[in-house]
Amino acid sequence: MGFEEEIDTGHARLHELGYKQELKRDLSVLSNFAFSFSVVSVLTGLNTLMGTGLNFGGPISYVYGWLIAGAFTLFVGMSMAEICSSYPTSGGLYYWSAKLAGPNWAPFASWITGWFNIVGQWAVTASVDFSLAQLVQVIILLSTGGLNGGGYQASKYVVIALHGGILLLHAILNSLPISLLSFIGQLAAAWNVLGVFLLMILIPMVATERASAKFVFTNFNTENGDGINNNLYIFVLGLLMSQYTLTGYDASAHMTEETKNADMNGPKGIVSAIGISVLAGWAYILGITFAVTDIPHLLNKNNDSGGYAIAQIFYDVFKSRYGSGVGGIVCLGVIAVAVFFCGMSSLTSNSRMAYAFSRDGAMPFSSFWHKVNKQEVPLNAVWTSAFIAFCMALTSLGSLVAFQAMTSIATIGLYIAYALPILFRVTLARKSFTPGPFNLGSYGVVVGWVAIFWVALISILFSLPVAYPITDQTLNYTPVAVGGLLILVVSSWIFNARHWFKGPITNIGNSSEEA
Repeated sequence: MGFEEEIDTGHARLHELGYKQELKRDLSVLSNFAFSFSVVSVLTGLNTLMGTGLNFGGPISYVYGWLIAGAFTLFVGMSMAEICSSYPTSGGLYYWSAKLAGPNWAPFASWITGWFNIVGQWAVTASVDFSLAQLVQVIILLSTGGLNGGGYQASKYVVIALHGGILLLHAILNSLPISLLSFIGQLAAAWNVLGVFLLMILIPMVATERASAKFVFTNFNTENGDGINNNLYIFVLGLLMSQYTLTGYDASAHMTEETKNADMNGPKGIVSAIGISVLAGWAYILGITFAVTDIPHLLNKNNDSGGYAIAQIFYDVFKSRYGSGVGGIVCLGVIAVAVFFCGMSSLTSNSRMAYAFSRDGAMPFSSFWHKVNKQEVPLNAVWTSAFIAFCMALTSLGSLVAFQAMTSIATIGLYIAYALPILFRVTLARKSFTPGPFNLGSYGVVVGWVAIFWVALISILFSLPVAYPITDQTLNYTPVAVGGLLILVVSSWIFNARHWFKGPITNIGNSSEEA
């Protein structure tokens, strides 16, 4: 077999784009999909924000809101997949923006997209692992008797210590060779799928009281206790549970330089991760909702789980059937493992983005971030990303409101990064874009505009106040956090980066040559 035949199409395309292969290309389409599917993680997002869904609208908000968010997310994902097929690099979104914005706008487009993407990913890693720390705290609380039985309730300092320990484990796992990490990623995907179907069947089966089909498909909870009475407003706020879950599928793009035939398998990973997550998530939502019979009880801060809705559902279901909530605690363990895998895959994607962004000189101390070890793993990017995610969670020690402001970037910040290259593709590059083997044909522009519309809409909706009257403890800090990031990124460009950052650069031949 000749040398040309041995190079898969993705490897050849990477060389055409100006990059030599530095990461080990071992991932199959299944492995690539597994990383994105594990980051999306239905069991992570839906369970973490189940209380939000129940509070703002209940069944109608999340049963139908999930389908709405899922459908529009597929438009975003398909547009991203089409672009990924043309530019299969670990840089992903920021590289796409540079190529699609044209030579005059490329440096600025790349800069702003890249920073929104990487900060959004750090926020995702921070929020996922902090959510796991909180879940572990609830499991300990219930295992020791519950809030009303003298159970141990960890302080905020214990929770942040748990968060640090989880990040440490994730950094260690991400230091392994990609072949081992790939196996763990596939295990994570399998765990998410099996966990969804196990819990959606088991919980309503064990429940001694079940909600009616009428409740599941028609109940709309307007008693949120937050001073919001407009039904449309309530429904919109309930959408956050769904849209927060459906993020992170850009992991497939960031893993393309480690994926065989990446110009096809990377896009397949993006689309399949969204599609399967939408189907599995809806099935899970329906199954769990049949075990919901008393929303105010589930949200009550004085219940045994301290108001952690999904934990109280599981605990009550088993306690009512068997007189003990141990089975519910075991089920929470299934979720905890899924959240653990989600955080692991999130750090994987995060580190590859940092590796690629530093390869193009966009980050402080880029030469440090860009180093790979003998196993071809960007080790420095892994450990520094974990450290930054830990620092982000330290804001929780001040107040959970401050931490929520930080993690709001995980949803809106990431989606802005998703939308920017799509915007350039349907405007500046509408006629010049050269599609790869995975493409939408004549529908590419229409799909792109629908994706941009959705991102613009949710950016506005999720910035609305979530409680009235508005105080420092009820203010929605999302626009403050995202606006602050925008100001920092643009200011750093105007006063500094515009003088030296020229966009993505090649690492073949002259390293200063623009890609």
